[in-house]
Amino acid sequence: MRIYVTGPIPSATASALAADFDLAAGPEGVDGILSLLTTSVDGDYLDRAGPQLRIVANYAVGVNNIDLAAARARGVLVANTPDVLTRPTAELTVTLMLSLLRRVTEGDRLIRRREPWGFSLEFMLGESLDGKLVGIVGPGRIGRETARLVEAFGARTMFVGTDDDLGALIAAADVVSLHCPLTPETHHLIDAAALAAMRPSAVLVNAARGPVVDERALVDALRSGSIAGAALDVYEREPEVSDELLAMENVVLSPHLGSATRTTREAMGMLAVEALRGVLLRDEEPPNLV
Repeated sequence: MRIYVTGPIPSATASALAADFDLAAGPEGVDGILSLLTTSVDGDYLDRAGPQLRIVANYAVGVNNIDLAAARARGVLVANTPDVLTRPTAELTVTLMLSLLRRVTEGDRLIRRREPWGFSLEFMLGESLDGKLVGIVGPGRIGRETARLVEAFGARTMFVGTDDDLGALIAAADVVSLHCPLTPETHHLIDAAALAAMRPSAVLVNAARGPVVDERALVDALRSGSIAGAALDVYEREPEVSDELLAMENVVLSPHLGSATRTTREAMGMLAVEALRGVLLRDEEPPNLV
């Protein structure tokens, strides 16, 4: 059986693949594909692989990089890597919240610029999560785990699904935290109107997918003061980040680190390998079938 891997993967995953499969230099003629979220797997890509292709195992929980309808039409199974990245992504989300609310990243930049500072009762006052209402958009695994973690800090939580009316949550929340998948329906879910409906003291946190937020509208909202700040792990045109966001002190930025622990990435890789093994070696449906 021949497998194509669309980008660099951890050595443990590569070794596990090599033990059972022949690794191809391209998608043409392969039986399975291990895809990274940076690879767009559309109908043309699937056709390049050929009719013998049986499975695409995505090295991510999100599958917005894969045309699921095109895969279904060609009889190609698609698997992802859920569960193992739930806790790390939720941890990263809370890290972003606290860094923004307590102005940690802003303070780090101040010190690195060697600006003069000294302890003062009014210096760089921030906000606590205690007592805040955290609005979770997307009550899936990661959203629920994020809620559990922020409740340990004394926050209250409110959930809304992407099919529901966001208005009540957006108007009430002190923190709007995004955990929904990127689909045609959630593209620019947080647009100018949604941002305008947020409280001026509220902040936005996005550790889901960049295009869920209209980044141009976000810049405008931050610049006008209609929201108090933003913390982002993902971007609309990733890895590009707008100069306006880079220049803002009330913005915390991280380079898509949600699942970025070695243990998590290795566990994700083994889920992908097991999906490939199940379909191609045992003729089984993978448990993490999308």
